[in-house]
Amino acid sequence: MITAVNPTTGKVIAAYKPHDDAYVDAALSGAVAAQREWRKLPTQQRVTLLTAMARVLRAGKTKYAEMITLEMGKPIVEAEGEIEKCAYNCDFYAEHAPQYLADEFLSSNATESFAAFDPLGVVLAIMPWNYPFWQFFRFAAPAFAAGNGAILKHANNVPQCALAIEEIMHEAGCPEGLFRTLLIEPSKVAGIIADDRIAAVTLTGSTEVGAIVASQAGKALKKQVLELGGSDPFIVLADADLEEAATVAVKARYINVGQSCVNAKRFIVEDSIADCFVELFCKGAAALKIGDPMERDTNIGPMARANLMTGLHAQVEKTVAAGASLKMGGKPIEGDGFYYPPTVLDNVRPDMVAFCEETFGPVAAIIRVKDVDEAIRLANQTEFGLGSALWTKDLPRARKLAGEIDAGAVFINGMVASDPRYPFGGIKRSGYGRELGVYGIREFVNIKTVWIGPAKAAR
Repeated sequence: MITAVNPTTGKVIAAYKPHDDAYVDAALSGAVAAQREWRKLPTQQRVTLLTAMARVLRAGKTKYAEMITLEMGKPIVEAEGEIEKCAYNCDFYAEHAPQYLADEFLSSNATESFAAFDPLGVVLAIMPWNYPFWQFFRFAAPAFAAGNGAILKHANNVPQCALAIEEIMHEAGCPEGLFRTLLIEPSKVAGIIADDRIAAVTLTGSTEVGAIVASQAGKALKKQVLELGGSDPFIVLADADLEEAATVAVKARYINVGQSCVNAKRFIVEDSIADCFVELFCKGAAALKIGDPMERDTNIGPMARANLMTGLHAQVEKTVAAGASLKMGGKPIEGDGFYYPPTVLDNVRPDMVAFCEETFGPVAAIIRVKDVDEAIRLANQTEFGLGSALWTKDLPRARKLAGEIDAGAVFINGMVASDPRYPFGGIKRSGYGRELGVYGIREFVNIKTVWIGPAKAAR
């Protein structure tokens, strides 16, 4: 059975029998048939679906946000924000997709030639639980606008969200069969990737799972976009606005209970201001309210699963045992649910677990450095390369340093966040390919050269 457990209580709230092979086969065939017709429509007509998707999302915001909170524990205000962001993404691509997908004319001495952007087909979307609506809709809006179809294999701890997404698409008027949610076990995914009816794969998830999916898709010679793990550095230089940096740092670490690939995780701070930064950071973290995620003033709800909590605690214990200073938190909260408090580890070194591994939960690692050169070196001393933040008042220097940071994004004096206007993705073991912006919509298209020779005069 595919089971949803409320992380606030630890109790089962829903269970579903997985879809059988016949259902999967029909879903794939239906998607291919629907996509053949969908791709024929002009982009301006396809984007009306996106506008309808946005409308349905906003109309059901309360219901969908509560579903997110029940299944994975996100504080309700953040869950409502997630739904709003999905709707904004749909509206953004409804407005900009016709421009992004328009033929690009290529200058030539003898021809009027152009690049066209044709859809690939049906894309398999393997999505995680931490942003159960956003992760799908940030892919789906540009993918549908470009003329593709989609099959969703969602994380099995959010089945209600997965089925709700299918309902949203149906209510928005999605052509029959163009999109389908599959409730299946992970063992079934390899067969679907290999199926000729799947043209490409997109995955947001762990680096370990990404490597498996990349191998399976690569064997089948299918395009992939992978957004994987991260251990984002949050660099604070001596001339930064410390109060603002610390305030943003608390949000950057503890939003979504620290369960995001682009949460700031390693706080690399120059020695001369480290004591002050740590004091401000701990003060901000201590002010966060832990409680029922359905309460509107709750900042820290439960972690999504029990095994995530126990795994995070093991990382904390190993880091402290290696010599880090535990400034606050550091122990699971007793009682119902999977609660772990905001935790701060100071004097973390590069050989410690909290530096080397991704900490997917409410744990901050403070790394003290002597100067900016050491800060950049340690920021890059990781297998990951998703996002990064750099805090300094010297903007010319910041622009130069941004070029030295190994990451898919550098946010100067701000918090890393995904935004439909800007490309999003990583390097190294954080994955490859891009979502969002013009680059995201062109990941799942065939960039086709159309060469037109000079016409000969009629005889």
